[in-house]
Amino acid sequence: MDKKTNEEFQVFIEKAVAGDRKALESLIVGVQDIVFNLSLRMLGTFADAEDATQDILLKMITHLSSFRGDSGFTTWVFSIASNHLKNYKKHMFARYAPSFEYYGDDIENARIQDVPDLTQNVEKEILAEELKMSCTNVMLQCLDAESRCIFILGTMFKVDSRIAGDILEMTPEAYRKRLSRIRKRMADFLGQYCGEYGGGRCKCKDRVNYAIQNRRIDPQKLDYTTAVEIPVQTITNVKNAMEDIDDLSQDFSFCKPYQSPERTRGLIQEFLDSMQLSIIQKS
Repeated sequence: MDKKTNEEFQVFIEKAVAGDRKALESLIVGVQDIVFNLSLRMLGTFADAEDATQDILLKMITHLSSFRGDSGFTTWVFSIASNHLKNYKKHMFARYAPSFEYYGDDIENARIQDVPDLTQNVEKEILAEELKMSCTNVMLQCLDAESRCIFILGTMFKVDSRIAGDILEMTPEAYRKRLSRIRKRMADFLGQYCGEYGGGRCKCKDRVNYAIQNRRIDPQKLDYTTAVEIPVQTITNVKNAMEDIDDLSQDFSFCKPYQSPERTRGLIQEFLDSMQLSIIQKS
């Protein structure tokens, strides 16, 4: 994901709208990882994030000719993605959203010692890392969709409050206040219950078999520990400004950025190979 100026993006957009396939591909490559990471945190699973990423990129492509440069191109993509994800109903947690109360009760009362070994000869340390990433990501589902989006934009992407306000259609002041409250709520929960990121008693290694039993992780399908991490700086390169909201960022180091999966990249390539570029010009 190269760092591009708005002027450079505008050149690629004009070429893509005119039918230049390479320019279109460059635009997609430039934003597909941020779209995937936003989708992953908003929806909670790799499979749902892959599906949503394809939907969002297709929406971006078909609306490309409507981009007028009133905002930065990345801001425009964030707006499309955020609106799509806030109203996304096809993901696993749309019908069965967890709550902080449920999570806390499960940590306090689950009989994890009664579960047999289900690791299927996969190293427990690997499974514990998978559970850690999965658990903290799914924990975001305890927030309502808009609060989740505010937290992700402010904590993972560190989007400036003016830009975030434009994306979410709220004032910068309202965004900052809500972000601060949401971050405190997340930090309080982690501090109370999580032994990995806070002072709680919950340890991922102790809960591996319980998590497998409840289909929270699958030893034969490890998403997080097999995903390709990308440098955090790669994510920060896409934002237009930075702003320190509060001092809680160290509590949220689980928000690691990942490269969009190879399957998604392949499907996008197939789409580009089969697509009539006139769809962009007619949109």
